[in-house]
Amino acid sequence: MHVVIVDSDVSYPATSGKRLRTLNLMLHAARRHDITYVGRCAAGSVEDREAPAFLRRHGIEPVIVHDPLAKKSGPAFYVRLALNLLSSEPYSMASHRSRAVAAALTQVARRRPVDLWQFEWLSCFRLLDPTLPGARLVVAHNVETLLWQRYYTAATNPLTRWYLKQQWRKFERCEGAVFREADRVVAVSDDDADLVATRFGQPNVDVVDNGVDPAYFIAGVGPRAPYTILFLGALDWRPNIDAVHWLLDRIFPQVRHEIPEARLQIVGRQPSATLVRRVAECAGVELHGDVADVRPFLTRAAVMAVPLRIGGGSRLKILEALASGLPVVATPVGAEGLNLKPGEHYDAADLDQLAEALVRALREPERIQVQAERGRRLVIEQYAWEVLARKLEQSWQRCVAEWAETNSEPSATLAKAGV
Repeated sequence: MHVVIVDSDVSYPATSGKRLRTLNLMLHAARRHDITYVGRCAAGSVEDREAPAFLRRHGIEPVIVHDPLAKKSGPAFYVRLALNLLSSEPYSMASHRSRAVAAALTQVARRRPVDLWQFEWLSCFRLLDPTLPGARLVVAHNVETLLWQRYYTAATNPLTRWYLKQQWRKFERCEGAVFREADRVVAVSDDDADLVATRFGQPNVDVVDNGVDPAYFIAGVGPRAPYTILFLGALDWRPNIDAVHWLLDRIFPQVRHEIPEARLQIVGRQPSATLVRRVAECAGVELHGDVADVRPFLTRAAVMAVPLRIGGGSRLKILEALASGLPVVATPVGAEGLNLKPGEHYDAADLDQLAEALVRALREPERIQVQAERGRRLVIEQYAWEVLARKLEQSWQRCVAEWAETNSEPSATLAKAGV
């Protein structure tokens, strides 16, 4: 079938969890389907220079739109946030509007029939002319309503809480509308799928988990550095920023008090200047921003810490850690959405007990290594991208079949769309 994947950015190079998921599922599915990929980025950016050739080598037709998202920094950003108070959409949706992308989608449809449109972000769904034919599937990398509800709950500043509540309520309305209008939704976990079905009234929802390439993250054979804790994640994502500050302010100082030799490595893309300065003041802490390859860190650390209190979807970094044989200590939110059992595949602890759990893990390397090996076997069996791509293709087939049943006169639809 001909599938058009509509993205909110360009997923190559794969520098984030969302990009990794979109890219890997697409690459595997392209072996069996005809895929057109529509993404947006700045002209001359690394994505613009590298993505088209890479995608063509894998049999994917790229349509790159030079319409980058506005920066999330500087005075203009805060002006846009303030103006968003007048919008019915949350900022993260309104800022993704693009006439250029909408025009590109219409041109794709005019060139050849489309069996299925897959949207990687809520606003992408709104960019497609509703008269164009083809089934419509939305991928929910997170249930954003839940994520923003958690932002609101975690905030302490009254003005911030007020603004976050507005964003949360806007997401609840807009996200629910997109889910209900789509022919089918793909969630990344059973919990998220249940929310889509019960909270938003979309019964046509499938689960395609986040995944990993086991061959790429094969367990390392070298010795692990004792007492080294790893935090891995995008350092420009609000839940990770919150988690890092908890690590630096509360958790790691407690660990260091019990184990003076303990070290903390923070690895991730786009660390802020504030975080760089903060780490420089902390004994035993290293910051590695925008590294080319995370595997050396995964294979050398003693344990990964996932101290999230805000989040949604599921964490690819835990899958990568376990595929590398790295033990994991995580909060319930940190390990949410994964088919892992605490005490069997990883150690679980609430945020206020995470330091104690990390100390125990560092002092019991043999126990947690056995645990990590059980986790590694489960990840290989259930979370390999090829397995998950097959699940996604089954969702495609259901979506197209259901759309065909309710659109019994496709020729009339095509004529109306001028295709």
